[in-house]
Amino acid sequence: MSTIKDKFNLEGKVAIITGSSKGIGKAIAKAFAECGATVIISSRKQYACDKVVTEFKALGLKAVAIACHVGDADSRKNLAEKTISECGGIDILVNNAATNPVYGPIEDASFDAFDKIMNINVKAPWDLANKCLESMKSRGGGSVINISSIEGEHPGFGLGLYSCSKAAISMLSKNQAKEWGRHNIRVNAICPGLIQTKFSAALWTDDKVMGHINKKLPLGRMGQSEEIASVALLLASEAGSYITGSLQVADGGYLISG
Repeated sequence: MSTIKDKFNLEGKVAIITGSSKGIGKAIAKAFAECGATVIISSRKQYACDKVVTEFKALGLKAVAIACHVGDADSRKNLAEKTISECGGIDILVNNAATNPVYGPIEDASFDAFDKIMNINVKAPWDLANKCLESMKSRGGGSVINISSIEGEHPGFGLGLYSCSKAAISMLSKNQAKEWGRHNIRVNAICPGLIQTKFSAALWTDDKVMGHINKKLPLGRMGQSEEIASVALLLASEAGSYITGSLQVADGGYLISG
């Protein structure tokens, strides 16, 4: 009889994590690898992927480096096909890579900025999941985890287009879950709050901003990448076998702070 600890075991599973050379993506990849999965480290630069794989292998973890610019269709196709050819298939996909090249009023954003945000934050996760679908079906099921954001649930200032893209990825997750459940493929989204990564450095390096945020948050602090990785591990493993179509919020209480 299996124990609850056994349900977090990912031995024999193959997991693609986009944007996993640093930050939240790297933390998720490490958590999965520590639980037995073979993780595909993927970001735009091959050398950045290779560096993480070298680090993981030194810890006895199973990892493969496959560079991918998620904004490019051919690169996404190569990521899925190379993972299948080198590792035998795909069980888990974490769509973590994202971009936000603008900060300011919605009306000031350019068409180019809009297209870039929607291409990388919405189109790429949709397409990559589609490219992993047949492999997951052939292996009896799988788990897709889309990294959304609380910005997709609560409008703020200066991040309008990013918020729209994250609202879209949250709804995409629900639709995928509804359509793919019959294949035993679960799809969920994680909505992080402010996490201390390079991506959010403009916020957490500003003492005035952080003073306001920490005062407002019920937990009184920003989050760490490993705290999002823990949520992802639940959703990727048998421990979360009855969770699909959900938006898992990890925001230190931001959305309830009023």
